[in-house]
Formats: sequence, structure tokens, C-alpha cells
Amino acid sequence: MSLTPVERGQVAAIVTHLEMRERPRPAPIPSAPLRLVPWKEPGLDAYRALFRRVGAPWLWFSRLVMDDAALSAIIHDPAVAVYAVTDPRGVEVGLLELDFRSPPDCELAFIGLIPDLNGKGFGQWLMAQAKALAWRKDVERFRVHTCTLDSPAALGFYRKHGFRPVAREVEIFADPRLAGVLPRDAAPQVPLLD
Repeated sequence: MSLTPVERGQVAAIVTHLEMRERPRPAPIPSAPLRLVPWKEPGLDAYRALFRRVGAPWLWFSRLVMDDAALSAIIHDPAVAVYAVTDPRGVEVGLLELDFRSPPDCELAFIGLIPDLNGKGFGQWLMAQAKALAWRKDVERFRVHTCTLDSPAALGFYRKHGFRPVAREVEIFADPRLAGVLPRDAAPQVPLLD
């Protein structure tokens, strides 16, 4: 057994890749006081704001450091479906992004709710929505990846919903808190070593 040093200012995560190769049996979508609203062409600032609200506790930063052209090329691509989850007042409280750019796959690129909604069962509703939207007639594989920076329940959640782990990698990257991309107090469960 060996350890790989991670330099100060860097963060390491174990990434698990999962997939679902069979369309799930139709099932009712659990009830929730939330709505899924298609974002046909989300504004970049609005998208980044919601991405940050949902993902900062887990050090999501990839979309925050992309330049406008790169981000726009992804989220405005007709093969990428972006949805905002809204509460009964219409406030955006979650994000779902499905990427169909590599047929016959659909990638669950991002899924999440703001921290105040975690642990209340709304993830079941959101995943049911994701599966219903992902399995178009030409999709043969639905895939997702999670890592050790995500919620400790994430891997079990994906497995419970029919995804099977197929590969694992270690990802090392510069801590986005040190660059000011996320506040220094984001993701306090991940020690900040500067």
C-alpha cells in the first residue's frame, strides 16, 4: 500500500464513474413542492449563480472558471438540456443538466439542490425526473460520476437508483478557494492547506 503526496494548495478526490445500461421500468415520480423548469438558453451569470449556490458545499468550481465562450458552448448546445429546480415561489433551488453530445450516451453532468433542501427526500424526486428525461429512444447508456468531495451519501444514492460503478480515478486540482473562485469557508469538511 502506498500514499501519494498532495502538495499544499491542491485537493485530491477519488472519482467513481457509474453507468446504467438498461432503461428503468416506468415508475411514478415522487411528489414534491418543486418544479423542473427547462432553461433553453440560461444567462451565464444566472447559471453560474445557481451552480455556485448548489455546488459550493462540494467544491464545484469547473463551470465557474470557464470563460464565457466555453461555458456558453456547453450550456447553449442543443444537445445539452439544462433545468432549474424552482420552489413554489419560483426561486431557483436546484440544477439538473443532461448532456446528450456523445450518443448513444446521456451524461448526468450535474444534479443537485441547495443545502437547505438536502436530506428532505427531494433528491428522489429530482433523480426520477432525471431518469425520465435521460432515457430518450436513442440512449443506450446513462452515466454519471461522483467523487469523495460530494455528499457522503452520493455514491449510495446513485447505486440505489440503478447506476453501477465501472471505474475509479484520482483527480488532483488546485484548491478553488485559494484562487478566490469559492469563498475560503466553502466546503469546511475539506481542509484548506495553503
